[in-house]
Amino acid sequence: MTERVQAKVYTIGPDRPFLATLADGLLGMTAGDPLRLTRVTILLPTRRAARALRDAFLRAAPEGREAGTPLLLPHMRPIGDLDSDELTLAERSADGDKLTVPPPIPELRRRLLLTQLVMRWGRVRGQAPLLPGQAAALAGSLARFLDTVATEGADFARLTDLVPRDLAAHWQIVHKFLGILPSQWPHILVTEGAPDPAVRRNRLLERQAEAWRGSPPSDPVVAAGLTGGIPAMTELLSVVATLDQGAVILPGLDRRADKAEWHAIERDEAHPQYLLAQLLCALGVAPAEVRDWPPTLPSHPGHPPKELEDLPLFATAKSRPTPQTVSLDPRLRGGDDGRRARRVRLVGEALRPAATTDAWRRLPPQAADTVDGVSRFDCASAQQEAVTIALLLRRKLETPGATGALVTPDRELARRVAVELRRWAIEIDDSAGLPLNRTPPGAFLRLDLAASGLAPVPLLAALKHPLAAGGLEPAVFRRLARRLEKAILGPRPAPGIAGLRAALRDEDTGLQRFVDRLDACLGRLPDLLDHGAVPLARLVIPHIEAAERLAASATEAGNARLWVGEAGESAARFCHELIAAARDFPPLSGRDYPAVFEALAGGVVVRPAFGRHPRLAIWGLVEARLQQADLLVLGGLNEGSWPGSAEHDPWMSRQMRRDFRIAVPERSVGIAAHDFAQAFGAPEVVLTRAARYEGVPTVPSRWLLRLDAVLRAAGLGYALRPDAAIESAVQQIDEAQHYRPLPSPEPRPPLTARPRQLSVTQIETWLRDPYAIYARHILELEPLDELDADPDRADLGIAIHRALDEFVHRHPRELPSEAEAELLQIGRAHFGALLSRPGAWAFWWPRFERIVRWLIAKERAHRSLVAESISECEGSLTLPAPGGPFTLTAKADRIDRLSAGGFLLVDYKTGSLPSKKEIVGGYAAQLPLEGAILRDGSFGAVTGAPAALEYWRLTGGTPVGQRYSIGNDDPDMLIQRVLDRVRSLIELFDDPATPYLAEPEPKWAPRFSDYRHLERVTAREDEE
Repeated sequence: MTERVQAKVYTIGPDRPFLATLADGLLGMTAGDPLRLTRVTILLPTRRAARALRDAFLRAAPEGREAGTPLLLPHMRPIGDLDSDELTLAERSADGDKLTVPPPIPELRRRLLLTQLVMRWGRVRGQAPLLPGQAAALAGSLARFLDTVATEGADFARLTDLVPRDLAAHWQIVHKFLGILPSQWPHILVTEGAPDPAVRRNRLLERQAEAWRGSPPSDPVVAAGLTGGIPAMTELLSVVATLDQGAVILPGLDRRADKAEWHAIERDEAHPQYLLAQLLCALGVAPAEVRDWPPTLPSHPGHPPKELEDLPLFATAKSRPTPQTVSLDPRLRGGDDGRRARRVRLVGEALRPAATTDAWRRLPPQAADTVDGVSRFDCASAQQEAVTIALLLRRKLETPGATGALVTPDRELARRVAVELRRWAIEIDDSAGLPLNRTPPGAFLRLDLAASGLAPVPLLAALKHPLAAGGLEPAVFRRLARRLEKAILGPRPAPGIAGLRAALRDEDTGLQRFVDRLDACLGRLPDLLDHGAVPLARLVIPHIEAAERLAASATEAGNARLWVGEAGESAARFCHELIAAARDFPPLSGRDYPAVFEALAGGVVVRPAFGRHPRLAIWGLVEARLQQADLLVLGGLNEGSWPGSAEHDPWMSRQMRRDFRIAVPERSVGIAAHDFAQAFGAPEVVLTRAARYEGVPTVPSRWLLRLDAVLRAAGLGYALRPDAAIESAVQQIDEAQHYRPLPSPEPRPPLTARPRQLSVTQIETWLRDPYAIYARHILELEPLDELDADPDRADLGIAIHRALDEFVHRHPRELPSEAEAELLQIGRAHFGALLSRPGAWAFWWPRFERIVRWLIAKERAHRSLVAESISECEGSLTLPAPGGPFTLTAKADRIDRLSAGGFLLVDYKTGSLPSKKEIVGGYAAQLPLEGAILRDGSFGAVTGAPAALEYWRLTGGTPVGQRYSIGNDDPDMLIQRVLDRVRSLIELFDDPATPYLAEPEPKWAPRFSDYRHLERVTAREDEE
């Protein structure tokens, strides 16, 4: 019977840099012969790991040589990636023909084919059909689900085990779709002549395992950093581990666990050692049988080994020569007198299975230096966390040759840190990359501009993009875009180029020509987007052509500006692949195209080819695996970030996945926990989190809470502290060196610059906030309308005032029989375009209808006392003053000539009424001053004594309306008191020494001011 070869499995502890230790061990075992290294094949999990190992070999010092000496490197093969360019396992194998597998289906082509499947399912499921954009998004998750099924080796035949009647109605519908997927998708792939990426990887791994099992390679094979989790990969590792010339090297295997704890780990998918435990079970190796890398060398007195076969790594386990230790660089032995190893063991203790955490009670006290080199920052906000991390990385550069890295799954935090580092002109890339639609070319390619009918916000966002030039010099183009923005402030113009031209009919020809240029750049794209059904390929090409025309400058073609750099090249590749992949996609509405394009572009990630900084890096969790730096900052340690929230799977619930025998979300938590534990082997580790994110309290990561509990149990409860120097720097970094608070403005313009005429509404502003009068009438600063402004209460008031004005002009004496219907008809005309806004139609118009009903009911009783009603009547009153005559102007909402004699002055209010104190104090001056104009001046031909002053409050709410009389039975007294106060105000400001103060009496300050940001009122309050 053939003796079973024992699997050769090693591990490199977290306290030693994995790739550097791997490289140093292999160099030491080659006994200084550079040609031996070329015979070794190393299997690695990712492309980044292969690049990092290449760098580790260059940094390592072969015997008798200096670091950086050129080397003939081993063959490095990443086998965990799905990228077809990286899966080239057998290119040097004699069995290459047997291992040939067709390249995988292009990802975009697969997404579009799956989108068609999902759309067909949406049409036949008996509910509202899915929109193409929704189907494209679902197709992305369906593609990931298919990869998961293939990776886990699951069989769709097992769907019958998921009993539909036990599932909710939604899952029953999904179950039916998944039931037809196996019959349709394989047929589609056969037609395409290409397999799924995960299926192709499985075939390659399976065939390579079969080939090496039948014909073991003559050269060494080392599988390093692979943790299993993929059945086909586990099978390949089983073969490699038992090859005479093979070995498997695991990252950070914890061999201290006893048998009971190890059994608990094997059942706990959220444990960091779970995948390693499953792999060891498949290899038939107990944790205690796993040795440290590098292995010991056999003793060869007087001469080194001549062949690799003489080394224990590449020899069978049948003979065990007397060992001799490999000469390992002291920096790779875990250093610090074992402190890092103790630190890693303590973290492993914190992450033990929940069922065995009672062991924490029996933890012996730990030495205080166990957590030396570890600090923790609980920051107040995400921004403070980013500044803290940036300072930590910047300080590390002060140590010659030292390296630092931020490891985080939070891409927003990564971007914040990259921005903060620019304070010191440090450019650093996020190696996890950005989605294409978040890059400048990707954002420029978005169709909000054309798809929105040239709505102001997306239009200007596109025109102000750095890539936009429209055939002009970029600076000239941006200047015209800013002029266009000013011209279209306010309500949204009508859709399309025609609406834009109509909005600019009163502008100069320069803007008209600019719109013509924009029309030429967009070409036929807007028309296609409005079309009913267009083939996808016919939409993509005009889209790209429009983007290139808009990107062209006066000196460069559009393609030369749009498709440059890593992001531009990725965008060009994406667009080229989309044209090819969309060849048979069914016609879709042009309005649906932007959502489809956005969903597809969001699945493309742009990663930097090389880091911008030689000593600093930002890594995602995948990029950080197997890598180490002198300083590792573990950022974003909050629940929902690290570990992340369980991803919603639209295709299977948690229980369905378990019954289907594919990974549940806890698997990803276990992988993230392993990343967390591995990071603690770095010489210096910093843990950071934000206590609040966007104002919302956060929950610390479960691993931080566990670590706190273990530290307390080990007598180190307060050992993890922030660095006081960094904390102080964070507080001071944005503080001004000298703080000189500025006083509130007190402008004193000359008398000749001061206004000699104001309306009665502006007199009220003058009483409450003189600075607003200074800004408006002396500096001539007028507030700008908002862009694409929605109707607000002011718009409602204007529409109501105009409708009532027209109604009173039509019927100054008696009401018509159908007064309510006529007023509603007038209101529709004056509300006009406002009613096209859903908010105005749903909120303001019902209020106006209630106002009309209330007003007509009151008018029928009131008109019997009125001889004539006069609406929107303009009047003025000139007062003598030290600086010369001063004129008050007004436009009265309504003046009723009473049958009994005298006049009733009415002021419509669609907002709140002034308080009694404001009226008595003279701060509600508008209506009394209109009475003064009626009494002492004139409203055209109308003049006389006011018999009453009334506010008519029209809100449409509760109450719908209200008549509120001021001045009691003698309005003349109130009129005179307010007029005397205004005369005193005019005399006061006729003195050039009188300043225009900002809100001199805060309790009477206006509720709203267009100039508050200039008045520094808020700053003054903060200083006080």
